[in-house]
Amino acid sequence: MKEATLIPQWEPQAQFAGYYVAQAKGFYVRHGVDMTILRGGPSNPPSKLLTSGKAQFGTMFLATAILERSKGLKLMNIAQFMRGSTVLLVVQKESGITRPEDFDGKKVSLWDKEFSLQPEEFFKKYNVEVTLLPQGFTPDLFLRGGVDAMSAMYYNEYHTLLNTGLDPEDLTVFAMADYGLNFAEDGLYCLESTYRDDPELCHAVAEASIEGWVYAHEHPEETLDIVMERVNAAMLPTNRAHQKWMLERMFENIFPDDNQVPPGPLQSVEFDTVVQSLNRAGMLPRPVSFEEFHVPNR
Repeated sequence: MKEATLIPQWEPQAQFAGYYVAQAKGFYVRHGVDMTILRGGPSNPPSKLLTSGKAQFGTMFLATAILERSKGLKLMNIAQFMRGSTVLLVVQKESGITRPEDFDGKKVSLWDKEFSLQPEEFFKKYNVEVTLLPQGFTPDLFLRGGVDAMSAMYYNEYHTLLNTGLDPEDLTVFAMADYGLNFAEDGLYCLESTYRDDPELCHAVAEASIEGWVYAHEHPEETLDIVMERVNAAMLPTNRAHQKWMLERMFENIFPDDNQVPPGPLQSVEFDTVVQSLNRAGMLPRPVSFEEFHVPNR
């Protein structure tokens, strides 16, 4: 049995259900891995823990991992799970914003760095100028009228807005995927040195994680029980209804109805789409090739 540690890119939530299930159901053990899953969050970014050796595996957005690789952290994608974008721009109907051109002159709150990539490309595409403000962890600024629009993940902040009492009819949503900015999101990563030293371990972790997501998809209520154990242990201010919403949105992304590309190796088109956007934004200090960045099927 080989010991390994995984760090998710955020606090315990249904976004990482497949990994929790893989551990709880013994899939990692069946593949010969004694897996520890750490608590993620702002103080424990995967890039930091992989660099220090406190974790051998981490989850990240595709854009985040490409940026880190370009800056010198030799990450490799060993499995891709979210093959589409869940990034939204959300406005209130009363704002009068109904089409991309209506954003001109408006105030918009965005997360920084790679999380602003798609919205900023969106504004360039439609030749609009907006006033950007930093976005925090809550939608309070948006709800108080401090900005006309906010960025949101469909599986998280959008549902949080609905839970404040807003109805879907109160909001207009601009999904970046509908505007030619469909970036793949969560994938599983390790350092190039980790893969070089023990490729069998890396394949075992990837395969067990995929099995975890497949089992989660087939057993959603049991999966929610497993997720809530993590959430409650971390004493996070969330609830089962919100985690259920998040889990269902994750399934929609990871297991689309057409099921053309199941969880597994990163596709070159997914990689190229993000790299081209990062290059247009001038964010890559050095080129990153698909061949050096991903691990193919064995």
